[in-house]
Amino acid sequence: MSDSVNTPEVPRPAPGGEHHPGESVRHTRAKGEPRFPDGPKADPAGSHFERRIRSFQPRRSRVTAGQADALQRLWSRWGLDIDGHAVDLGELFGNDGPVVLEIGFGMGEATAQMAAADPDTNLLAVDVHTPGQGNLLNLADRAGTDNVRVANGDAIILLREMLKPDSLAGLRVFFPDPWPKKRHHKRRLIQPEFLSLAATRLRPGATVHCATDWEPYAEQMLDVLTAHPDFENTQADGGFAPRPAFRPLTRFEGQGLDKGHVVNDLLFRRVQHGDR
Repeated sequence: MSDSVNTPEVPRPAPGGEHHPGESVRHTRAKGEPRFPDGPKADPAGSHFERRIRSFQPRRSRVTAGQADALQRLWSRWGLDIDGHAVDLGELFGNDGPVVLEIGFGMGEATAQMAAADPDTNLLAVDVHTPGQGNLLNLADRAGTDNVRVANGDAIILLREMLKPDSLAGLRVFFPDPWPKKRHHKRRLIQPEFLSLAATRLRPGATVHCATDWEPYAEQMLDVLTAHPDFENTQADGGFAPRPAFRPLTRFEGQGLDKGHVVNDLLFRRVQHGDR
């Protein structure tokens, strides 16, 4: 997933000394030089390339100096390239706390808030948007939180090849691309096949939490999750859930609400066969 935007300032070691946190030095990349030598790889799963329909669309936008600085300084500690190799979550976070996977975090504001509010829960946040990766790292660093790890690449490869069975305490998918055109509905993430894969990595009792402001997609999510044998609705009436207090109201969501959009949350629980 190459991303060829210009980087205004890329942190580099100062002449005669080491690079200090917060310092950024203007640097012009030579042809073929990585955007962030110590940051996320442009195509971490190149050896695992698959010709399949993808549910995400890499976005190109400018990386700010602060985001670039965070990527350079923090990726080796808090970053994970999704390259198809198995990962030990206890080793990744440095503890045995529960791990919640978030797929698609945008610019990371809500993720950073949730991590700060619940320091005993580890958040593994996946996205392919480089500015968002840098922004989330920067927000976590500034807040002094140590329970966020940022994964770069395809969440399907992460789930299928890198995580152990029953290793996740939860899954969050907030405001995924709705792919509104009918011919693109096959690109939507919440599909039976995806849920079957996710179920193998979610421990019994783990919660799947989805939210969307696109009502037709919300209805499809509800139908697909309700029909799946590995999940049950936490709502007694079988419908949508009120927005939980722990999910922050994002700027994007607030703008949608101001325009009259309806936001629906879905909270489903991973069950073992025979538990229904």
